Amino acid sequence: MAGDQFKPLASGLLVLNFCMYVIVSAIGGWAINIAIDRGFIIGPDLVLPAHFSPIYFPIGNAATGFFVVFALIAGVVGGASSLAGVHHIRGWNIDSLPSALSSALIAWTLTLLAMGLACKEIDMEGRNTHLRTMEAFIIILSATQLLYILAIHGGSSRRR
Repeated sequence: MAGDQFKPLASGLLVLNFCMYVIVSAIGGWAINIAIDRGFIIGPDLVLPAHFSPIYFPIGNAATGFFVVFALIAGVVGGASSLAGVHHIRGWNIDSLPSALSSALIAWTLTLLAMGLACKEIDMEGRNTHLRTMEAFIIILSATQLLYILAIHGGSSRRR
């Protein structure tokens, strides 16, 4: 069939995206752990600082908290969407396409949101190498996830 030529491309992109989403989730978890360990500690007798932010990260800049939270959400949703993608790749028919495509689209939109915050964080400067790695992975994932969506949509033609 004509759509079978996209199956190896979709399979490779699926594995690549899954690995990158796992790495983004791991770095995001590390950053949240740092924020919890080194963040504000408010006791019963202490008052909040004047410019308190619940998304305070002692690493990075003012955009880091938002970026890490949304990148972690995108990483978890992207990893979960890979499971639907594996099911679709195994069957490679029109019946398994809607679940794989919808979860991939949701993961891609969350990745685009995280990419926008990554661009803001890059613009503000002052971040460490772990955050730079996560920014790079999110930016790359925004492109590879789109290619994966196009591959599974184009590959699953009207076959049953």
